[in-house]
Amino acid sequence: MIKILFVCHGNICRSPMAEFVLKHMARYRDDIYIASAATSTEEIGNGVHYGTVDILKRKGIPNPGHRAVQMKKSDYDAYDYIIGMDEWNIRNIMRITGGDPDGKIYKLLDFTERGGDIADPWYTHDFETTYNDIYEGCKGLMEVLNGRTKKA
Repeated sequence: MIKILFVCHGNICRSPMAEFVLKHMARYRDDIYIASAATSTEEIGNGVHYGTVDILKRKGIPNPGHRAVQMKKSDYDAYDYIIGMDEWNIRNIMRITGGDPDGKIYKLLDFTERGGDIADPWYTHDFETTYNDIYEGCKGLMEVLNGRTKKA
């Protein structure tokens, strides 16, 4: 079983969007477990942001019953990939885990040709651009998971 944890600041916009996009892409695979979490405590227990729900609905991607949870130090040992959305997320993930000795921590756009950060739609209000970036990153991640490309 390959275990993937997507992480963002509050676990209500980007990381659940990535979770549900990748679940949809991997829906015919039974060897992948996908979840998401927050680096902060601000949104714990809250549902997915309405902007994320709306765009996933328009794209035909189910997103049932998610509630924000906080990442724990023990998640480092539990997951094969821990994937943040931006550099700030990566710094906070490293703070929570105490480092990355096994090379499990990535930014989602590391799985694309261009790299970079995925903007937080909580601030930009641009869920379409965020979705497009997440879709591109998840597509690249699926290429790695399917053994078609190697992650450097």
